[in-house]
Amino acid sequence: MADIRILVNDRSTRDLKTPSSGQYRARDTQLRGFHVIVGRRSKTFAVQGDLRKNGKRVASISVRIGDAETMSTREARAAAKTYLAQISRGEHPNPKAADMPADASDTSQVKDEAAQSDITPKGVTLRQAWERYRDAHLIRKGRSEGTIEGYRDHVERLFRIWLDIPLQELGDDPGKVIAKHDEITKEHGPYIANGSMRTLRAVYNHARKAHRYLPTDNPASVVDWNSEERRNTAMGLGDLPNWFRQVAVLPSPIRREYHLFSLLSGCRPTALMEAKPQHLDLRRRVLHIPRPKGGADRAFDIPLSRQMILCLVRVIRFDRHCYPVQANDWLFPADSDSGHLAEQKEHRDVLAKWGNDLRQTFRTLATPAGVSEFDARLLMNHAIPGVNAGYISRHKLLEDHLRAQQQAISSKMFGAIGGLLVKDRAVRSWLDPHATQQAIEDAKRDADGEALRTAA
Repeated sequence: MADIRILVNDRSTRDLKTPSSGQYRARDTQLRGFHVIVGRRSKTFAVQGDLRKNGKRVASISVRIGDAETMSTREARAAAKTYLAQISRGEHPNPKAADMPADASDTSQVKDEAAQSDITPKGVTLRQAWERYRDAHLIRKGRSEGTIEGYRDHVERLFRIWLDIPLQELGDDPGKVIAKHDEITKEHGPYIANGSMRTLRAVYNHARKAHRYLPTDNPASVVDWNSEERRNTAMGLGDLPNWFRQVAVLPSPIRREYHLFSLLSGCRPTALMEAKPQHLDLRRRVLHIPRPKGGADRAFDIPLSRQMILCLVRVIRFDRHCYPVQANDWLFPADSDSGHLAEQKEHRDVLAKWGNDLRQTFRTLATPAGVSEFDARLLMNHAIPGVNAGYISRHKLLEDHLRAQQQAISSKMFGAIGGLLVKDRAVRSWLDPHATQQAIEDAKRDADGEALRTAA
């Protein structure tokens, strides 16, 4: 049967007719050299090209890529581009395998099939599936760097020994995954073990869309999941005075304001650390968060209470004094590779609550402030459950209603600290209206004094 030319895709490959004898090639109309070898019992993806040395043609070879019954055309086409690039450089994609001349006769089919066992990929590996999931799903959909880093840590650290084995091996033997979950639980704890399995489950499901030969049952779904309890680390109104005392004596004024704004806004830590001056609109009294958890599609504005505005004004003045260069790019600058705060943790004996503890506190104290659960979810950029979500125009509520709710929460928090603003010297020197300028002047005097002592 004579060779034909088609656009090679899953459907056209599936519809190729089996020859009564011998074999023929269905050559791709888009990628020169890429084709399907159609025999009486099999269909095989392959590439054909000329090996050259010093510009002269040495041989014309055909290298098989994989079985068209188990490999998708997308995967085969990607491999074909790699193989053709190697051939164009004068490199055989698999120099240990026997070459198949481009004009091979049907009688060589048995020999070719023997060589194929050496050069046919055994299927997509965990590394390949992870890289595809990272690029096509996480990066393309605008997931945050922190989210991507969390997935990467699971795959490249916890599953390091599996990176170069085929996913099919895990799908065929889920007992390996169960044992790995038990191992991670023992060494790293139940939460990390469950999280790593969620990552593996997501990568496997994504890979199976392109590689239909993978077993239908996801191997990560058969583990005995560890029980997880929601962390209850929120503060009540009675806990706030001591927390304010602890924040007031932190040596870094920028970290002080970062923790306070985290409490007043309930914002996720990473999103707040990446806030920029251009995201702040004092005229509208909002701070824009362009890439929260969930990516750019979940961008939102935080309405600002009076206390939140004062907090940001203070930090901007400290930014310009402490980090004049980084202050142009970040609201919470630091001496880090990124130029902004990269670590929000404090020793618990120094500051009892930080990070997501403050987010939980915000949600908890919204209730005594008289803010409904619905409004609290909007302020924290939580998804709204049910069919009503599609009818909510958040920005229409922002200017008046949500800002009033934000102010109610901030006022409730500051009301709980009572007379600290008068009685506690550290708190007063932090939050007093004239304290910022005084702190900057003191810092300048300290710096000048240190310079004089060094010169002497």
